[in-house]
Amino acid sequence: MSIVPAAPSTFADLGLSPVLCHALVRLGYAQPTPVQAASIPIVLTGRDLFARAQTGTGKTAAFALPMIDRLHAATDRAARPRGPRGLVLVPTRELAVQVDRAVARYGATARVRTAVIFGGVSMVHQLRALAQRPDIVVATPGRLIDHVQRRSIDLSAVEILVVDEADRMMDVGFLPAIRRLTAALPKDRQTLLFSATLPRDVVALAADMTRSPEHVDVGEKMVAPTVTHHVHPVADHRKPDLLARVLAQAPVGQALVFCRTKRGSDRVGRHLDGLGIATSVIHGNKSQSARTRALDGFRTGRVRVLVATDIAARGLDIAQLPLVVNYDLPMVAQDYVHRIGRTGRAGVTGRAVSLVGPNDRDMLSDIERLVRTGIERVSVEGFEAGAEQARPAPPTAFRRHSSPRGPAGRRRFGARPARRHA
Repeated sequence: MSIVPAAPSTFADLGLSPVLCHALVRLGYAQPTPVQAASIPIVLTGRDLFARAQTGTGKTAAFALPMIDRLHAATDRAARPRGPRGLVLVPTRELAVQVDRAVARYGATARVRTAVIFGGVSMVHQLRALAQRPDIVVATPGRLIDHVQRRSIDLSAVEILVVDEADRMMDVGFLPAIRRLTAALPKDRQTLLFSATLPRDVVALAADMTRSPEHVDVGEKMVAPTVTHHVHPVADHRKPDLLARVLAQAPVGQALVFCRTKRGSDRVGRHLDGLGIATSVIHGNKSQSARTRALDGFRTGRVRVLVATDIAARGLDIAQLPLVVNYDLPMVAQDYVHRIGRTGRAGVTGRAVSLVGPNDRDMLSDIERLVRTGIERVSVEGFEAGAEQARPAPPTAFRRHSSPRGPAGRRRFGARPARRHA
């Protein structure tokens, strides 16, 4: 993938209309991020785009602003088509809501209407929103297919398609749904794909969906330089106590804790609640209303710790979130990038801590290969992988080790086991 240099500039320099530039000034946007500076001029020309940029770099504005700019000229509602002219596909409900809010905020002055569609809730409000003939629809693929089958949405007028977080779309099995939806779209549309990582299936999808796309790559560093990340080696049965220690050591603020399973998330949530830590849990088995309440509590600060699975936490954007904890390492290495991208956003510093047991060595190696660096091991006395459960742990006793990939040596905690096969 070619790298498009992104020189510092103003939004006006990128070719956005004065209406949008004035709106951005009112919203407090002073200067475009690199992915915005590289992408916006391309999108404004109508060319297809395949972009890689790490989480938290302003990808939403990179596609939303030029999309709005291209669509806002049609101010006569009577002349507008029955269906949307812009369509944004995202992998989760939470990300759908976040993107819709951002697009609506950017497009308010330009008289661009939006609607958001996702599963897990009644269709009634979505049907009403679609009846208002929105210009842009933000949707998860499954629920959008439901509306297509009900003929409550007409995709024949879509001019711009955005597939956001394309790598995550592939991880959760949306490829058949995406292909089904794109078959219903006009062939002469503009297509924009954004992804934090570039697995082979995403590259193949881009080749199938786009026509001679321009390439933007501002994701050479998989981990934002504003994020410090390290590993605590720990025996699996000591993880709950070490998590409590990590949260006690962190500066005052909030933390997002990732677990691999729904059941594990519930267990961790109950443990933290029992310690008197204001905690909420979100995962796929929670109702949409419960997930919304949990996220609102976290955003407003009433909840200090949010425990989540990967799917449930997609699209979560908390200003100045100081700490992300990987209670469990993810199932695939690419999700590590998405997880720690929840902190260190927009130039603000953040910390990412992973609790790694003896059975996690293979995945940890995969993650280090992906991010192209060794992750520092920091042992907490009394919580090492071989420590006995009854051993007392002094409150501030941390001992640092060199990265296993650094020049100081190749230390690892325990021998590397044979790789398991499914």
